Amino acid sequence: MADPSPDPKSNKPAPEKPGSVPGEGPEKLAAETPKSGSQGDVAMPWLKSYPEGLRWDTEIPAEPLYALLDHGVEHYPNHTALDFMGKTYSYTEVAALVTKAARGLQDLGIKKGVHVGLFLPNCPYFPVFYYAVLRIGGTVVNVNPLYADKELRHMIEDAEIDIMVTLDLKAVYDKLGALLEETRLKQIIVCKMADILPFPKNLLFPVVKRGEIADIPNDAAHVKYDDIVDNDGTFKAAAIDPAKDIALLQYTGGTTGVPKGAMLTHKNVYTNCIQCRLWFEHIKDGEETTLAVLPFFHVFAMTTIMNFGLYTGARIVMMPRYDREEMLGLIASKKATSFNAVPTLYTAINNSDDLDKYDLSSLRYCISGGAALPVEVKKKFEELTGSTLVEGYGLSEASPVVCSNPPSGINKPGSIGMPYPQTSVEIVSIDDGK
Repeated sequence: MADPSPDPKSNKPAPEKPGSVPGEGPEKLAAETPKSGSQGDVAMPWLKSYPEGLRWDTEIPAEPLYALLDHGVEHYPNHTALDFMGKTYSYTEVAALVTKAARGLQDLGIKKGVHVGLFLPNCPYFPVFYYAVLRIGGTVVNVNPLYADKELRHMIEDAEIDIMVTLDLKAVYDKLGALLEETRLKQIIVCKMADILPFPKNLLFPVVKRGEIADIPNDAAHVKYDDIVDNDGTFKAAAIDPAKDIALLQYTGGTTGVPKGAMLTHKNVYTNCIQCRLWFEHIKDGEETTLAVLPFFHVFAMTTIMNFGLYTGARIVMMPRYDREEMLGLIASKKATSFNAVPTLYTAINNSDDLDKYDLSSLRYCISGGAALPVEVKKKFEELTGSTLVEGYGLSEASPVVCSNPPSGINKPGSIGMPYPQTSVEIVSIDDGK
């Protein structure tokens, strides 16, 4: 859908940041922030270096996870929310698709506690079904579309997935279609790739790429996306207890064995997004553009790019797969202001022979996670782009961010930074537990 021209006058003023006190500026908050202390038996030495103006003990309300999207829609209705290969969707348009998908899923029998698998690359269908499932009380299961047959079978059975969402491309659909009669999987919602492409690509794709399009059977086990959203968007909202209801099964391989599902509540994931917003206090709500190269099915991108971007009114430019030259071209042409990635992507940018062809000066802040960031990679990237690159640490079970260097103040190379607000970290010996 084309995005109507933004009308700043139609948007409400930016809200107070979570945890802020109306009428009290950063100086007041900084003065009240303790510089040392403890919580119970846990020492908090990081407080002496905590960012000025930010309270570690900031209260964060417990909300349903979909409240993140609601916030973006309320304050930035006409801003571009999603940009996929040149086709854009406003926040209002995304919200309308979410409600229609929620109704369509309810008509299929999806209700509170039902697990719905998302077998998708980065594309508009991902956030639409992600938030639609959450609105009706279902549980999202992010599934890597690159999984091999054995891994996919394990996840379907272990996560108790009876219905999954995917594209009509052979590369992804064929893996699922073969499992309809061999696993507990009962239905597949099939979304057309051509329908999310801009004109004239939407017309050319079925012709030029017909060899890549899957042959979808016409039976009860297959549901068309068009049928899912062919309604007025009226659905019955589920009663959500943010602290208890599971929003997400996030599978993580850990270090041994098969992937295991981390059970994350609405409060877990919602809170982590708000912690990100508190930490990155320099964000200009409603004005940022972020490039989504990392896949949304991974918890790092899901929280710091998709959820965080939609909460703050950002434009999210999505890439369905990694390509270095396309990535650099999009940063330059879309004037991306943020770029969250793993160290290998920053290394790839640093080593590009054609870097002088791309203007990357729009980048203001970038986050590195997923692996240790070499000091030389950080230094060179900052020199080449003029942006700030901070390193953080997280894990799926924590939704995921635990620590990060602040975007201003102490940004220590080779360090994962300090704990987020309301987060305690202990270092203990594996030998004696002390």
